Amino acid sequence: MATSDRILTYLGSTKNIAGSICGLVGVGLVFLGVAGAFWPVVVVGLYGLGALLAPSDRTRVVLSLAKAETKALRAELDTLVGRLRGLPPDVIDRVVDLAETLRGVLGRVESPDHLHVVSQTIRDYLPTSLDAYGRLPLARREAAHAELLGQLDLLKTGLGRVADAVHAGDEQALKDQGRFLQDRFGGSSLDL
Repeated sequence: MATSDRILTYLGSTKNIAGSICGLVGVGLVFLGVAGAFWPVVVVGLYGLGALLAPSDRTRVVLSLAKAETKALRAELDTLVGRLRGLPPDVIDRVVDLAETLRGVLGRVESPDHLHVVSQTIRDYLPTSLDAYGRLPLARREAAHAELLGQLDLLKTGLGRVADAVHAGDEQALKDQGRFLQDRFGGSSLDL
């Protein structure tokens, strides 16, 4: 940090503000005649006392709830994918495909609504479908197979909308960057 940055940081700090207020009290005491001939010592002393007793500004570490949630969701998704043994290969393929879509948007989701959809898919929708299918006796799984695939397709469609929204923001950011670079570095017919 440069010296000028440190000075500006201190000027806006709690310690400087408290010291300044106490220093102004000292100036008030001078006008009331209380400080006498030693008024500079009183003013500087009160400033120093205020600055010394004021709490220091602390850097606050703010942990993003979305980042913490994303980390937990990734772990839950990995656990869910790890439990796919014994399911038909086409079901496993679709769940792995869903997991890839989820991983692709997990760190990029900014909308609370989209984060909710992703969270519910990992924690509720997908496990509920897979668990219900897994509890069926083997004789009944063949009839329920098409139903499970239909549910996985519905999840894929819903997550596709979330992924499209997330990636649309990325595409817009890329276009904005391109316009900026063109304005900044692009040539003009007026350039000589």
